Amino acid sequence: MTTATFAPQELSKRVAPGTAVRNTLTLAWRNLVQIKHNPMELLDLSIQPIMFVLLFAYVFGPAMAGSVDAYLPVVIPGIIAQNALFAGMSTGFGLNTDITKGVFDRFRSLPISRSAPLAGRIIADTAKQAWSMAILLVVGFAIGFRIETSVFALVTAFVLLLTFAILFSWTSVYIAMKVNEPEKVQIFGFVVIFPLSFLSTAFIPNTDGIPGPVAWVMDNSPVTKLVEAMRGLLVGGPVLESAWVALAWGVGISLVFAPLSLRAFKKRA
Repeated sequence: MTTATFAPQELSKRVAPGTAVRNTLTLAWRNLVQIKHNPMELLDLSIQPIMFVLLFAYVFGPAMAGSVDAYLPVVIPGIIAQNALFAGMSTGFGLNTDITKGVFDRFRSLPISRSAPLAGRIIADTAKQAWSMAILLVVGFAIGFRIETSVFALVTAFVLLLTFAILFSWTSVYIAMKVNEPEKVQIFGFVVIFPLSFLSTAFIPNTDGIPGPVAWVMDNSPVTKLVEAMRGLLVGGPVLESAWVALAWGVGISLVFAPLSLRAFKKRA
């Protein structure tokens, strides 16, 4: 009597492009469905933007612009841009949580695209950012903000914001690959995003009266360019130059951090 033996079958290191896309979308859906089990995540994406809008509009509005209504066209696009940067930090936070809890080790045992967990996380977080922007606009409408352009301009603003957010999110992905605790990704967000957003025209109409060197930094900040483009798309004004500069900043950031992130991802995950 002979006993059949079976050699363990090695999983293919490569999958077809169509399979890779399906793997990515499946994991993106997995990240979105998790909100049902962790509703606090959705509350963070909703409550924080609402608090920022109300505090800046009613506390700073009368002092900065004379009235809340006059300040809304300035501050709503600025808060939308700032919120997109902070929301991008959630990508790194979620990735680091999955890695430190061993979720990615389980993914490696599956016959799926090796990049699907990373790409799925980014796609899911992009959808969450779209939700945050929608919340900000709804709250803005409720207190008097009005879009003075067109539906096409509004859609373009969504596309521009989400594109820049995806490009910028590679910074948080890289940090997530290098640190051993999710909280350290959040620390990076506060240390970098707060100065970056406030050293811009996100909450002021221009840099008149600001000292020269600081004004130069603010005028050339990628956040300033993004905010100026958003203001042009939502309430009217120049758009093209600021949008191209903001996207150029985003592409430059991604060209630096995306290869570093993917290299660190391969080593760690």
